[in-house]
Amino acid sequence: MESGPCSRPAEPRHCVSGRAGAGLAFPAFPLSAAGAEPGSRIGTVAAVLPAGGCGERMGVRTPKQFCRVLERPLISYTLQAMERVCWIKDIVVTVTGENMEAMRSIIQRYGHKRISLAEAGATRHRSIFNGLKALAEDQPGCELTRPEVVIIHDAVRPFVEEDILLRVVLAAKEHGAMISQIWLQNKLSSIPIEAAGAIRPLVSTVVSPSADGHLDHSLDRAKHRASEMPQAFHFDVIYEAYQKCSDFDLEFGTECLQLALKYCHRKAKLVEGTPDLWKVTYKQDLCAAEAMIKEKISQEICVVVNTKDEESVGHLLEEVLRNELNCIKVTSTVLDRTSGDIENFIDQCYSFICVNVVSSESRETRKLLSILEESSLPLLYPVVVVLVHCFDFTVVPLAQKMENLVWIRELAKEAKGRNVLLSGVLLNHSQDEQKLQESLVQSAAIIAALVKERNSALVGQLLVA
Repeated sequence: MESGPCSRPAEPRHCVSGRAGAGLAFPAFPLSAAGAEPGSRIGTVAAVLPAGGCGERMGVRTPKQFCRVLERPLISYTLQAMERVCWIKDIVVTVTGENMEAMRSIIQRYGHKRISLAEAGATRHRSIFNGLKALAEDQPGCELTRPEVVIIHDAVRPFVEEDILLRVVLAAKEHGAMISQIWLQNKLSSIPIEAAGAIRPLVSTVVSPSADGHLDHSLDRAKHRASEMPQAFHFDVIYEAYQKCSDFDLEFGTECLQLALKYCHRKAKLVEGTPDLWKVTYKQDLCAAEAMIKEKISQEICVVVNTKDEESVGHLLEEVLRNELNCIKVTSTVLDRTSGDIENFIDQCYSFICVNVVSSESRETRKLLSILEESSLPLLYPVVVVLVHCFDFTVVPLAQKMENLVWIRELAKEAKGRNVLLSGVLLNHSQDEQKLQESLVQSAAIIAALVKERNSALVGQLLVA
């Protein structure tokens, strides 16, 4: 099957280890396998992500890779996970012709870099083969460089970390050092075992049914493992395997490691994977993915105060949050752009608690929203901003205070369009220490719920602690 057109809708992202778009060689890693020289380099690495599936098992009309999680397509999270790894030079995504424009829009909307597109085939293996063709430097008009190592990963496994990517690549190359020697074209050459893939323990026992629907036999879970992604190969090995692959295997096969073994006689090193390598397959998996993403981006809260006074209610709230939410990192800063402190939190925090003990004006809130918008932080994940207005309920009637804060609703509507979830909390800044403490604890509980749930239905609401 001929591959589809290869396109580059975005320029390569700047990488800390080298110039933008450069073919980055892997940093020098000592290889432990016998015969390897210390400091050997792995070379250029690319990745292929097949994304041409229709999501039949999920039972929805939208292909699962394009289903939205927290208002963002699932595949965007996987691309983000891959492009965070600066030593992966090119990422080829194979999509169907009808979804090509949608994929380009996702790349542009979320600022993905180093992404190239190729047309998917009718099956998983045909899609992967098309992705490999796009990297083989034999396609007209394609600017991609043939890599030394290629990673194959599923577009619907969004939680892959750099560590497992590194381990499968290293395993494939380390086993390349354990070689047999042959004489080829009058030169002594080595044939490495250049493949590796992630595995996980089987959760359920695998059984084989008989033709009449009865149990034939079961497999011993202790002797078998579930094959997962990512997998890594020397490019020439897996490309040759696909070129030799039978139509039957291209149509019905599912295991890339098996193709390397069957057609190129290369055994694969199996690398123990992590629990977060699971594949989004069913509807409930989307809920699980959303919960994991929410947990990930809720690990830090930044309390923004308008004074450095350690005795202020803002710092008291910070201490209560730290005590009540011991699994979440709580930090504080002053909303002062001249100091640059607030910018230090923008790149690592998606939850901001803005404490106001002075007035009911929106000026400070708008300043924070402006900083967030300039940072493009809300582009990838929803940012929670909770406005905490502190006043003595016995001095200022609650109804009057809420009327003074009616601007929060309109501002929240504006912010929601920029993926910022804005809501308010009214804290009883009582002169009675016990009542103040109770209100602080209740405020912390409300804030924790807003941060963890990120429920857009609560946008613009004023909650009383």
